[in-house]
Amino acid sequence: MGLAALGLASAVIVAKRPNAAGPAAEPAATLAAPADLPASPPPAFAIPRPLPLTGSADATRWAPLLRAVAVRSTPDERAPAIETLGLKTPEGTSNLVPVLGRRQDRRGTLWLQVRAPALPDNVEGWVPRAALGGYTLVHTRLVIDLERFQATLFARGKPVFTAPIGVGKPDSPTPRGEFYIRNELRAYRSPFYGPIAFGTSARSRVLTDWPAGGFVGIHGTDRPDLLPGRVSHGCIRLRNADIVQLARLLPVGTPLTIR
Repeated sequence: MGLAALGLASAVIVAKRPNAAGPAAEPAATLAAPADLPASPPPAFAIPRPLPLTGSADATRWAPLLRAVAVRSTPDERAPAIETLGLKTPEGTSNLVPVLGRRQDRRGTLWLQVRAPALPDNVEGWVPRAALGGYTLVHTRLVIDLERFQATLFARGKPVFTAPIGVGKPDSPTPRGEFYIRNELRAYRSPFYGPIAFGTSARSRVLTDWPAGGFVGIHGTDRPDLLPGRVSHGCIRLRNADIVQLARLLPVGTPLTIR
């Protein structure tokens, strides 16, 4: 193609290019103002303020077992087993343990230090983190004073409940030490046990009112006239009205000090 033809083609292309100014643009459509909307409905639930798992002096973590597991003397799968924890408690409820600390072994496995209900004494040992479920946090502590025959529940360090109690007789004493509340039971409702009972991790070396392994319970009584005093085979007895009130305030996993 010659130069003249190229010039003619360029002229044709230029002729077909629209004017830069172009026709006047149509005005944009104006959006109508939205009608007044109804107020948002209230939320179905309120998200609570998150709480730290550490750093609070009155907070205790506990976790349920996901499987039966051996509690070992050190955070090492080759360490001696000092107790075996079952998936269920003797009463058939989900088993749980307080979590006292954590450590990673040389292989990178995370271990948790827990309190275990072992005889002859309440013990602390280690289990793999994978054997436990998610944490739950409690801010309560139940203190049993064997000399004053008194139960006191503390919430965030302040006493919120006090009641007279019956404790073990001299030949079947209530054990002293640091334990925890494992479950709340209503299946034992009876004149003898009262309307509500709590299972603990405390275990007696001798006879006890609590079944399946000598575990000490906290329950009501059909003999409130005997309280306070040393009247039981190791369990802790409260008047029925007191155990009902305590049940409103005492979550499972609460640390239990018997002194």
